[in-house]
Amino acid sequence: MKIRSTVLGALAATAALAVGPLAVAQASPAPAPSTSGTSGYTPSSSDAAQNARLQAIVDKALAKRENEQQKGIDRRVAATTIYYSASGAPSFQTEISQAAQIWNSSTNNVNLVPTSGSASLYYSEGNDPRGSYAQVYGPGDGDVFLDYAQNQQYDSLRVTAHETGHVLGLPDNYSGPCSELMSGGGPGTSCTNPYPNAQESATVDAIFGGGFAASPFGAAAFSGTR
Repeated sequence: MKIRSTVLGALAATAALAVGPLAVAQASPAPAPSTSGTSGYTPSSSDAAQNARLQAIVDKALAKRENEQQKGIDRRVAATTIYYSASGAPSFQTEISQAAQIWNSSTNNVNLVPTSGSASLYYSEGNDPRGSYAQVYGPGDGDVFLDYAQNQQYDSLRVTAHETGHVLGLPDNYSGPCSELMSGGGPGTSCTNPYPNAQESATVDAIFGGGFAASPFGAAAFSGTR
């Protein structure tokens, strides 16, 4: 995992020291894969606590959007460009590119762009008993690790798009159906859907449409590079 090396600015640095990474959200393999419905996968207590931090981001963004809608405020923002580096995950270049295209086409307020230079989203690969996971510092700012074994058992594009969804601010929902991208490994190995549903896409748009500005990280945190 790449270590953060860039100072984000006074407010962002203070926040990072105060709270640390937002989440390490894992798409752990379901213990009993099924061909339909959900597997009933239950995350560990530490996973659940970390997942709650991402849920807090979502709750703030949706509450802000609802408040603005009630006041008749029509917030239109330029899409936030998130530069990502796939150099640390050469085996998954295709999946990473496709996952970025999926999110770009599914949202209005996010634009994932590959770069060979500084980025706010880094992908890496290897072997880890925890499976694939995302370490999230703030919406659009994080690391995605892709585990070899898990990507052989589960649909690799779904795993990659799912973990990217965490960096965009979405928490896990293992009890969700296959049509829900953030249900991760819950529906079992037969689920190959790599697309977010309408609600997931709208939630990401809400997060990047100004909803995250009220987070303790401040807007400056999301422009940092590592």
